Amino acid sequence: MKRISRVFIANRGEIAVRIIRACREIGIETVLAVSQADRESLPAKMADRSICIGPPPAAQSYLKIDTLITAALGTGADAIHPGYGFLAEQPRFPEACARHNLIFIGPRAENIHQMGDKLVARQVAAAVGIPMIPGSEQIDTPRDALQAAETIGYPVLLKASAGGGGKGMKIVPGPSEMPRIFNEASAEARSAFGDERLYMEKLIANARHIEVQVMGDAQGNAVHLFERDCSLQRRYQKLVEEAPSTAVTPETREHVCQAALAIARHIHYENAGTVEFILDRDQNRFYFLEMNTRIQVEHPVTEMVTGTDLVREQFRIAAGHPLSFKQGDIRLKGHAIECRINAESPQRGFMPSPGLLTRWEPPSGDGIRIDSHCFPGYFVPPFYDSLLAKIITTGRDRSEAIGRMKGALDRFFVEGLETNIPFHSMIMTRADYLRGNINTRWVENLLAEEQIENENHSIC
Repeated sequence: MKRISRVFIANRGEIAVRIIRACREIGIETVLAVSQADRESLPAKMADRSICIGPPPAAQSYLKIDTLITAALGTGADAIHPGYGFLAEQPRFPEACARHNLIFIGPRAENIHQMGDKLVARQVAAAVGIPMIPGSEQIDTPRDALQAAETIGYPVLLKASAGGGGKGMKIVPGPSEMPRIFNEASAEARSAFGDERLYMEKLIANARHIEVQVMGDAQGNAVHLFERDCSLQRRYQKLVEEAPSTAVTPETREHVCQAALAIARHIHYENAGTVEFILDRDQNRFYFLEMNTRIQVEHPVTEMVTGTDLVREQFRIAAGHPLSFKQGDIRLKGHAIECRINAESPQRGFMPSPGLLTRWEPPSGDGIRIDSHCFPGYFVPPFYDSLLAKIITTGRDRSEAIGRMKGALDRFFVEGLETNIPFHSMIMTRADYLRGNINTRWVENLLAEEQIENENHSIC
């Protein structure tokens, strides 16, 4: 087994806090990479040591592999945890770690290579018999896209092969829009990932986004920790997540979880990962979407309904230990919901709202968990993702979890900048959400309705 005594955390914000707390519990020292903008952050205060790795822009700090490796070696770390985002799904990072005998707290570079390329990932899923959304292979020109769309049927979705987070993803409603949208998607993919390759999928209008948490170890063991529902999204960015899903029957749950395990076993996956699916509500069929080779933002809801600590398990696996649990040990208990609290203004098109937090009073109480890096007097920088906190509430059932979330949002007091807390509060009162009658377009349809109502009020 490998010994991990000091870990270098190549990330920031709430996930850095989450990793530091896990390390404290298992007796691992922490060194935190910080940009100049994060030197006075909460994780910098919590870590055993912090080291500045560059100016505020991520391209000059958190995305510089050579600088991170040099800092890790210089501070005597024997492992690196990438968190999520930044370099977490860049295979060059674990490859660099391996060259310098640093343990990467995440999957093997080979796993990231396989599943990071969406075209290759589709081939992997097809090889183990997982249903695929009707789609295409790589598309190189608008003319090829038009031909593929005629076969698939409009509307279609153009997607970046190297994509993630909605970058390079565009809906094409009909052939007349194809050339323009194809060029926009290709340019966006090239800018975001340095890879302009696109492919196409049939757009499933009435869809639920279901993802399955998996864990694998070097001994060949793999388990699933059931599903999460991430259907509440805006521009393909998740807003609210919950577990278990209200859209999944016991039979479908078994099928989709076994499908995720089949993929994990086929590629000999190690560490934490998430296999994502689209559930066609009209046809009651699920299809493979992609695999995320990292810990997810929404991992707490899985932790709360299964009683596991996924981050601690990441360290065990990276050190060469087998999984600490077997499939039969994982049982669902109750319901959990997570709301992402962002520094942004829903009234102004969700424009980011950085600034000084003059008041920060998160709620507390039974069934409430807060994952955050914020505190009164903290300056939220404009250089990074606007996530301030995650509220996770649990209950014996979904109704109790929603009730606790409503109360938690009402008691979350933030001043100095704008947040999306009122928007989340509104979601928790909507009849469709309470009934579980939602899909991946629900939030954007809701926003369109709200805009029409506001315009009508203005006319009156």
